[in-house]
Amino acid sequence: MDLKQIEYFVRVAELGSFTRASVVLDIAQPALSRQVRLLEVELRQNLLVRNGRGAIPTEAGKLLLEHGRGILHQVERAREELGRVRGALAGRVAIGLPPTMAKVLTVPLTRAFRVQMPDAALAISEGLTVAMRESLTTGLLDIALLYNTPASPGIEITPLLEEDLFLVQRRPMGQSDAEADAQAQEPVALEELTRFALVIPTRPNSIRMLVESELAALGLRPQISLEIDGVAAILDLVADGAGSAVLPMNAVTTSGKPEVFGTRPIGQAGEPRLRSKLSMAVSSQRPATLTQQAMAELIRSTLQTIYKAP
Repeated sequence: MDLKQIEYFVRVAELGSFTRASVVLDIAQPALSRQVRLLEVELRQNLLVRNGRGAIPTEAGKLLLEHGRGILHQVERAREELGRVRGALAGRVAIGLPPTMAKVLTVPLTRAFRVQMPDAALAISEGLTVAMRESLTTGLLDIALLYNTPASPGIEITPLLEEDLFLVQRRPMGQSDAEADAQAQEPVALEELTRFALVIPTRPNSIRMLVESELAALGLRPQISLEIDGVAAILDLVADGAGSAVLPMNAVTTSGKPEVFGTRPIGQAGEPRLRSKLSMAVSSQRPATLTQQAMAELIRSTLQTIYKAP
């Protein structure tokens, strides 16, 4: 069996579509179909049931899918072990970061990666939780940092940290720094959020879902002014007076113009704050390579350094 053919079959079986697999693998669909068919001819087994909705593994296909994943993983491990003979980890790691975390983590993580794994390749992409979960399942991502995500079949979740969420508003004209600092110490009760017109992402954004679920527990609903997907666009609209936002502090501090905004913690003193939970997610269907394991540890240590820094 040809390794490329096995890889092609695994991707088609996982994605359930020759069309989607051809995009992921960057190969023309006719060539992909031909290679998978050659594999079926060699094995004298139909591996996929092809229909108008896609491609579904047969019983033989399910068996080869299980073995194929293991074969591809062992090949990657072999490449890594050979790289270690040269004294360094090798291979490629693809990670996904939510936009607010990407602004904080990308530079220090990349810097540390270059020092610790100079022979490896790193790919970083930004995305929303739902899209990144799918990318983990299909193999486009090896590791993803996700907010407020539950465990589910095929995905392993490791909690990393919790971030307080803040009510972000346009700072009034003429407000002094002392006044702004004093206002920042005044928490907003969760139920008071309903008084503010919010500029907030569309469902199923993790912060949107968290705000709605917490208010629903009190029998309340948020007042939505605008639905915008994109932290930068949300902050631009808040600065323009379109409404208020609910975001972590790093979204404001990395915006390039933090002096434009006023922030207030959400949750009264002595009560639990409104917090967003960040977790590391990996696919449970693909054992992590040594390079991926090292990358996961590097993410943890880099986050600890960032959030413990004064």
